[in-house]
Amino acid sequence: MDGTSSSTQSTSLRDRILGIDQLVPLLDGRRVPYVNLDNAASTPPLVDVMEAVVRFMPFYSSVHRGTGFKSRLSTVAYDQAHEVIGHFVGADLSTNTVIFGKNTTEAINKLSYRLDLAPDAVVITTQMEHHSNDLPWRDRANLVYVRATPEGRLDEADFDRQLARHADRIKLVTVTGASNVTGFLQPIYRLARKAHEAGAKILVDAAQLAAHRPIDMKPDDDPEHLDFVTISAHKMYAPFGTGALVGPEEVFMRCGPEYSGGGTVNVVTLDEVYWAGEPDRDEAGSPNVVGAVAMAAAAQALMRVGMDRIAAHEEELVVYGLERLRAIPGVRIYGEADQARSHERVGVIPFALEGVSHFLVAAILGYEGGIGVRSGCFCAHPYVVHLLGLSGDETATWRTQLLAGDKSNMPGLVRASFGCYNDTSDVDRLAEMLERIARGDYQGEYRLEPSTGEYLPVGYEEPLADYFLLDHCR
Repeated sequence: MDGTSSSTQSTSLRDRILGIDQLVPLLDGRRVPYVNLDNAASTPPLVDVMEAVVRFMPFYSSVHRGTGFKSRLSTVAYDQAHEVIGHFVGADLSTNTVIFGKNTTEAINKLSYRLDLAPDAVVITTQMEHHSNDLPWRDRANLVYVRATPEGRLDEADFDRQLARHADRIKLVTVTGASNVTGFLQPIYRLARKAHEAGAKILVDAAQLAAHRPIDMKPDDDPEHLDFVTISAHKMYAPFGTGALVGPEEVFMRCGPEYSGGGTVNVVTLDEVYWAGEPDRDEAGSPNVVGAVAMAAAAQALMRVGMDRIAAHEEELVVYGLERLRAIPGVRIYGEADQARSHERVGVIPFALEGVSHFLVAAILGYEGGIGVRSGCFCAHPYVVHLLGLSGDETATWRTQLLAGDKSNMPGLVRASFGCYNDTSDVDRLAEMLERIARGDYQGEYRLEPSTGEYLPVGYEEPLADYFLLDHCR
């Protein structure tokens, strides 16, 4: 820190967010500045990112093998983007590669196919994971889940037990860097040391971590080295459809890619294929050059600001948010509600309002407060069910109803999630609206749509076309 307060830093970052003062319509006809508290799902673009894209677009062209000036420039920019992302996560690019794709989900799926897994191989993951760091492994290895504690933290004692139990067969430990549900930070470097002692590699799903805390993969020979890291640009202020998988080049050079085609080869005959090196081998087809440039610009902007500054501001905001929400009658906070432990999480606060469906709370916040949150299970069904303490019978009933097309009783929470630009005024808007909902002071009559679980205001025609729709939709 250089003496700049986190609140001052927030102000400067707030000015660098596109659409920060965007007015949105409410149910009563008023328009108010939008409050985005759904950053854990996707973040708005940084002005720095938009400026970089606008500067680059007049020169955009095909990359690799194009001979024109625009192709030469685009190729260099694309290659530089790999280097920037490698630097952002602290990777040694003499031995590691940065592979661009659509997002973290695709990156984890890629690794599940590219990692050499014997039939009896074990992959250890946790009960806390996003589906994207769970489902890709289910058909590829023997998947073992480490339990979570009642409040939702990793049960590290169970982690140690699973390592000991499966030590001879463990190929990979794969964990979230920060939970998208509770915000809990994982002890990734301690887990890496333990994984390596058991003869395994570690993957950190850093989609929820990258925009909130510094990441350092550390040298390859460091016992706490992170072998693989995945990140998504749309969660770090560059929503242009790019993600990255960073890991040892030698892992990906052992065989051909799971997707093959243009750009993945050096030589092709009718009888033989000679694959290209990395990352070309694993970036089939024409890549999303603009998305890579945008992601690199976001990483550079975050590094200029300083990830420690962002973390300090976020911690203050979580403390304030917990204080405001805990004072509202009927609000229950899940995960960790102790303000003194705010440094152990990123800016995510999951909560419920007694007697009111999480779907309805989110709808009223949006339609009558101009506040964007998310409700439901956040692509982490087992974890949310665990946090809610649902019995086996309750879970079975919900599952049966959902599979029959009825989400009316789907369990879940409301999630408020902060970006580096949010401030206490955003928390105040949320708290004031929740206080109104708690006492039944809201305007609309809401109808439940069973097929989605959403609540929609009766008789309200949303003026979307006044803001943006593609012309043929008007």
